Order: sequence, then C-alpha cells, then structure tokens
Amino acid sequence: MLKTCKLLVPALLLMVFLGGCTTTPDAEADLILTNGRVYTFTWNDPASDGTPASGAPYQDGVWRPDAGAVAVRGDEILFVGSNAEAEAFRGDQTRVIDVQGGTILPGLVDSHTHVAGLGANLERVDLLDVQTEAEAVARVAARAAETPPGEWIVGWGWDEGAWANRYPDMQLLTERVPDHPAVMRSLHGFAVWGNRLAFEQAGITADTQAPVGGEIRKDAAGNPTGLLLNNATDLLTGAIPPPGPDQYKAQVLAGLQEMARSGYVAVHEAGVPTNLYAALEALEAEGALPVRVYVMLSASDEDLLRAWLDRGPDTSGDGMLMTRSVKAYYDGALGSRGARLLDDYSDQPGHRGVSGENYGFNEALVADMIRAGFQVGIHAIGDAGNRETLTFLENVLATDAGAKALRHRIEHAQVVHPDDFARFQQSGIIASMEPPHAVEDKTWAEDRLGPERVQGAYAWRTFRETGVRLIFNSDLAGSDHNIFYGLHAAITRRSKDLQPEGGWYPEQNMTPEEAVRAYTVWPAFAAFLEENTGILAPGRWADLTVLSIDPLVTGAEEPARLFDGTVQLTVVGGKVVYEAEE
Repeated sequence: MLKTCKLLVPALLLMVFLGGCTTTPDAEADLILTNGRVYTFTWNDPASDGTPASGAPYQDGVWRPDAGAVAVRGDEILFVGSNAEAEAFRGDQTRVIDVQGGTILPGLVDSHTHVAGLGANLERVDLLDVQTEAEAVARVAARAAETPPGEWIVGWGWDEGAWANRYPDMQLLTERVPDHPAVMRSLHGFAVWGNRLAFEQAGITADTQAPVGGEIRKDAAGNPTGLLLNNATDLLTGAIPPPGPDQYKAQVLAGLQEMARSGYVAVHEAGVPTNLYAALEALEAEGALPVRVYVMLSASDEDLLRAWLDRGPDTSGDGMLMTRSVKAYYDGALGSRGARLLDDYSDQPGHRGVSGENYGFNEALVADMIRAGFQVGIHAIGDAGNRETLTFLENVLATDAGAKALRHRIEHAQVVHPDDFARFQQSGIIASMEPPHAVEDKTWAEDRLGPERVQGAYAWRTFRETGVRLIFNSDLAGSDHNIFYGLHAAITRRSKDLQPEGGWYPEQNMTPEEAVRAYTVWPAFAAFLEENTGILAPGRWADLTVLSIDPLVTGAEEPARLFDGTVQLTVVGGKVVYEAEE
C-alpha cells in the first residue's frame, strides 16, 4: 500500500542539513512524492543501436535513478531531486506520498487508442483468447440466456488473423442464439460475424453489394454466410442500436478511467467522429476528463473535418482536450488480408489487398487538412500501403513549405519495403507502432508475407537505425493496453507465454530505455508537447506515473518479471487520478 505521511525531519535540523536554506509560502508544494526511484529522462536520446547517451544515469551496464522525490505545485512540477531536498517544499497543506521504492516516470502515453470501444467492451461478451467457434458461440449463448429476446448481443475479441483460414459462418450461432440479433466483432475490427437475425435486421441479403474495400462472404448460391471483412463490416455493425448520448458518454468516461488506472496520463484518440467529439467536449466542460486526450479527427467523418478545416487546428496545447490531428485509413489489416502488398500474399496467390481510394481514402480532403495546418496520422499496414502513403505525403509536402513541420505519422507502419525506410526519415514521418501486434501476429504473419518480406515487418530497430522517430501504443481495444505487456513485447519480442524462446526476429528488439521513451518522451514530441511534458523537470506539467518495479533494471535483467509489475499511482496536472490500494 502506498504510504501517505508527513515528512518528519524537524525544521531546525532541516535548515542545518540544507545549509540554512529556508522556504517561503510561494515555494510550498501541494504534493510531494518521496522515496522513489525517479528517472527524469532529461538526458539525450540513446544512439540508434540503443546505447544510452553519455549523460544517462547508466554505468557498468546498470541503470540508477537520477532523483528520489518530486514536488508539485498546482499543475506543474516544482522540484525534482533528493528526498531531503524535497522536504524544503513541505507546507502545512502538502500531501506527501511515500511511494516506498516505486519507480517514478514521466507520465505514460498511449499514442493510438479507441477509448469509446474500450468502455463499450466492458459491456460486451468477452471473446478474447477464444480458440474455437464453438467456444465463442457458447459464451454468446450464455449471455442470451439472461437477455430478453429481441435485444442485440455484441461480442468482441476473436482474432481475425489467427482465424483467417477457418472463418466461421452463421449456422452454429443461429442455432444456439436464434432469438437475439448477435454480432461478433473481431479483435482488430477488420472482420465481423453475425447470426441470421442480425443479418436480417441489417438488411444484408444476396443482393447486397459490398462497399469498395470490403467483402461479404457468400456461399455457392450467393447468400451471405455470416462473415464480413474490412470495409464491409459497417454493414452489420451499423445496424446495432447506438447508445444514447448519456450512455455513450459514460462508456467514453469508463474507457478513460481505465486508462488512468493503467498508468496513462494521456491518450491519442485515433479517429474521433462527431459523436465522440461531443462526448469528450462535454466531459472536458464538466472537468471530468481523468487523462489528457489528444484528438485525431476521423477522416471518415467528412462533415466534421470540413468544419475543422474552416476552424483550424487547436495549437494552444494548454488543455485536457487538444485537437490538431486527423486520422485516416489507407489500407486494411494483414490478418484479414486487407493490407495492400506489393506482391501477392504468400498464402493467397493472386490477392494483394486493397488501398487508397478503393479503401475510402479521401486524398483531396486529407491534403486540404494538411495545408490547413493539421497533422495527419494515416493507417498503413502493407508494404504497398506504406509506399503509397509515403508518396501521397511526399507530394503534399512538396507543395507546402510548412507541411513537413507538422510531424505527420503513419499508424502501424507494419510492413515496409527495404527501399522505403529512409523515406520516413527524409520526410520527417513518425512511425506509430504497437509492440503487442508483433507478438500476437507472429503465429501467422510469416504465412501471409513469406520468410523474406516478413523481415521488413514490425521492424522497430530498422526504423531507429534509419533515424526515424518512433512511438509505441496499443491500438486498444485491439490489443491489451497493459504497459508491462507493451514493454515486455518491445524488449523481448516474446508473447505473454514467453514464446518463442529468444524472441521473434530478436534483431528488431528495443532496449528498455527505448521502450520506455516510446511511451513517454517520444509521444510528447509527436503531440507537439515536448516543452510541456515527457520529462520530469521544474516548470513541466505534473504528469507522472509510478510503477511498482523499475522497468529499466527489470527489463534489462529479468524481462519476464515485468509481468509482476503494477501501477501504483497516476498523476495528471498535479491531481492524483489513480492510487492503488495495494
């Protein structure tokens, strides 16, 4: 349990200890965290091979914290240094928290999230880690047994990549759940499966045509089998009755609160449509946002984009809600074979996925947003998808002298041709990637790509060696957002069951420092906030995360023990938004 206390050094002894230094009321802290292992990250980035900078608190292969306490006043850091020195900032109203050896880091950032989905998933049937169609259907049938007939049942979490060669149909789900429209959303959202009643209520028939970039699986007679892929998924999920504004806002808040519990001080919300923006605005107006939200407007909501095109980006960077970015999709996912590849899928000759205008990418509108000063983050998975996205960005940057400074991002950057890594660096493109995706996709990614092409996939070290800026995230709810899982995946390239031994293509591993920076320092730059946050120093935002273990030491010496870690404390703008009981 975190110990809340008053520091006990008598004032007279303290003055002698500090050489006669005294405090003034203006210097009194509202909050002091003491007895911690503080890493300020005020030293330079490591070299491209991961070697720590000369100023790092790293000697003889061992990391040592560079401070022991942090004092906070208002929403800013007042002091970082030793426990004894921090005592000078204690006042009568100061709350002092003894973190008992916990590690104090710059606040964690998940730089690609879908928090409304995270909140909604708390209400859905959990299909994570199900191995068979029968197991998934059994879980939905159990929910149906306690749900009034006619109400929709939504499940979520079956892995469309792992199941790609054995996709289910509607037969068993219809037999076991005949009286409820049932929809089974996949882990990453690029596949959806439903029963007959759901298809009927959605109006999906033999005559229904798939939208551009989507697929409706049909049998020999032309009837829908029950499975939709890529851009076609909205045909079914769009029929699910939406929550009312209050319920939706509650789901968003639940997702954000979960992020605070998980140690995150900020999220980059990727693809915000009108209804989500309204919920976030309402929560901000109520002072209810528990963590900072960096909004990436959904390029699929063209009316919202055009409204912001007239308004211009919010570059103030001084609130809990910041809006200066746009999220667009260029191709599909590798698991569902929607990612656009330069050559055929190794396990599906003649097929290369879909991208660009054929996937709904509005090139002209996204280019207009860039010219209006917005950063863009473009989803690109396949090597062709990444190449075409780079070409699009290069063409826009060539016509706008200021556009390169907008720190554009490619979200996922999952499979990249060897010739294209340098293009990221030349155009200043940030690679926004998910360590969990590599260790979750390893069981089938090489089947899709083959042994040569897979070497350019999930290639974090190659990006670093090429000088490309890198940030890490979870893409929740598509992957587990647990920071210890993310760090472990980045450092070892092994899954939760510690497979494979030695790691999957371990030459792409990150060092513990790089992994932590990719969730702290580097996302601050990606959000134009490097002068406000990302390091622990006086005058910076008081955004901090306290972990029970030292990820730098544990990550280097016993990375499997990262899974033993817990979040002790999350502080946002000087406010404790989460505090562990134990």
